[in-house]
Amino acid sequence: MRASVSNFVKRFCTLGCVVALISLSACSTFNPREAVPVSERKHTSILGLPNGRFFVDQPAMMSAEQELSLEREARALGVPKGGVLPTAYVLSLSGGGDNGAFGAGLLSGWTKHGGRPRFKLVTGVSTGALIAPFAFLGPEYDAALTDVYTNINPSKVYEKRFTPYAALAQNALSDSAPLYDTIAHYLDESMLLRIAEEYRKGRLLLIQTTDLDAGRPVIWNIGALAASGDPRAPDLIRHILLASASIPAAFPPVFFDVDAGGKAYREMHVDGGAVSQAFLVPPSVNTHAALERSGYRRKASVAYVIRNSRLTTSWSDVEDVTLPIAEKAVSTMINYNGVSDLYRMYLVTQRAGASFNMAYVGEDFQAPHPEEFDQTFMRALYHYAFEKASKGYPWEHAPPGFGGK
Repeated sequence: MRASVSNFVKRFCTLGCVVALISLSACSTFNPREAVPVSERKHTSILGLPNGRFFVDQPAMMSAEQELSLEREARALGVPKGGVLPTAYVLSLSGGGDNGAFGAGLLSGWTKHGGRPRFKLVTGVSTGALIAPFAFLGPEYDAALTDVYTNINPSKVYEKRFTPYAALAQNALSDSAPLYDTIAHYLDESMLLRIAEEYRKGRLLLIQTTDLDAGRPVIWNIGALAASGDPRAPDLIRHILLASASIPAAFPPVFFDVDAGGKAYREMHVDGGAVSQAFLVPPSVNTHAALERSGYRRKASVAYVIRNSRLTTSWSDVEDVTLPIAEKAVSTMINYNGVSDLYRMYLVTQRAGASFNMAYVGEDFQAPHPEEFDQTFMRALYHYAFEKASKGYPWEHAPPGFGGK
């Protein structure tokens, strides 16, 4: 999620539609459903799993899952209680729409250069959520990841809704069914079995969506879902990735059937970037303390953050008209909120005693960007990142301004 939101709105809607949408939204009765009431929001479950997903205001659940993952890791490696576990490498993949080609190129170039680690934890938001399963399973999936981000085009992501009332009578300006089909094509049964196997070895794959009713992030434990054996899990996981990349207004929200107190409800989820562009673990979770409680020690921890965007907002001569002003203001806000995420993740890594490494689209990359998911643009960005990484990516070790530069 980034300036794509305002770009989609600008291309597919008029100011009149926006004003009418705002005025009618309060009384809209389209797609009636029963949302989870506030009193039940901490008691929901999906597929009957207690660890299938986590909420940031319930850190004890995530801490417990971390401790269990350490037990699984130690068992898989044959490390006795009180022993030293190997260096933990963690990877965060941010949102950024078609700029996800940057992360795809960097990972593939990293493989070519050598030294790409096996990640203990991979997290993803929005386009980062789409990259995350490939990054989690490692270099053998580089070819598929490259295919996604160099051969995709708008027709494989969305279908425009041409009705002039799309913003009023429907829940988005386009249909994301093509994106679900793309996700399902790559995230097949064999890939999900591999994710489940790695989960049993103590590795974690976490994807963030936004529960729009509650206005809070939801962190989905993809490995636990894949390992559940529930026949509904594959479709659920694909919809989680779709939800994480569903830009509000541009793409329809994704609905999840949940249970609370024996009663069925439907949650509305959208792009995880509505809350944050990237994450490692919520600040409420002290990973260092969880490690100490587990009785194991860790050789070291190393964090990598791939920001699928620039650090700055591109210059433009903004027209003195409402929509262009709003568009530029929104894109600027999204950009700098994403930069703020870097500071938060940096502080989390410092508390955990982990080293911090950051990559982002540099100002030296310049290529025409005529439309979202333009194949020529994405291929250029992929190769830009690939070339940098294949020579040894120049990671930065602090957010902008923190390194004393």
